[in-house]
Amino acid sequence: MDKKEPLLLIFTRNPELGKCKTRLAAKIGDVPALEIYKFLLSHTVGITKDLEVEKHVYYSESVWTDDVWNDQTYKKQVQRGADLGLRMQYAFENGFNSGFQKIIIIGSDMYDLSQGDLEEAFELLETHDFVVGPAEDGGFYLLGMKSLKVKLFQNKSWGTETVLSDTLEDLKTEKVFMLPVKNDVDRYEDIKDIEAFQSYLKHIKE
Repeated sequence: MDKKEPLLLIFTRNPELGKCKTRLAAKIGDVPALEIYKFLLSHTVGITKDLEVEKHVYYSESVWTDDVWNDQTYKKQVQRGADLGLRMQYAFENGFNSGFQKIIIIGSDMYDLSQGDLEEAFELLETHDFVVGPAEDGGFYLLGMKSLKVKLFQNKSWGTETVLSDTLEDLKTEKVFMLPVKNDVDRYEDIKDIEAFQSYLKHIKE
C-alpha cells in the first residue's frame, strides 16, 4: 500500500443495546436508538467503502469481525485513551507513524455526510494544513491534517459546545479550511423532522 495515499479514520461504537446514542435513547428508548445507530453505521459504510483511500475503523470496545465493516475494506483497531481527545490523538499518531501524509477522522453518526464531502475534504488538504467540519452542537464532525498537532487533543471539554471554538483557537495561526456546518445525530430533535428516520419514531408521541 502506498503510504502517500490518504487515510480515513472512522470512530465507531460497538452497536450494543443500551450503550450507544444514550441521549437519543432517553427519549425514544434503547431498542429504537440501537436500530437508528445501526442505520447510521450502514450509511457511513455507504459513503466510505468506495473512497480511494486507506480506511481504518476504531471500535470503542472491541474489534468485531463479520460485521457491517467489511474486513477486506477496513482495517480494524480498538480506541485507546482515557478521553476522546487521547483516543483521537492515538489514532492520528498511528497513521502518521505508518507514513500516511493526509489523515481525516470522522465519527459514524453523520447522516448529512456524503462520499463527495469526504473526497472534497481530502482534496482541500492539498492546499490547506487543516480541514475542519463544524457541527451544529459546537463540536466538529470532521478533522483533517497533514501533520500531527497534539494541542488539538488536549484541554478540551469533549462533548460540549466549546470544542469547536477551542479547536479553532488552537488553529488560529494555521492554514485552515472550514467546511459547511452539519448536524450530527445525538438527540431526538436532530432527527424528528427527517424522513429517513420516521420508521424508527412511530411510537413517539410529541
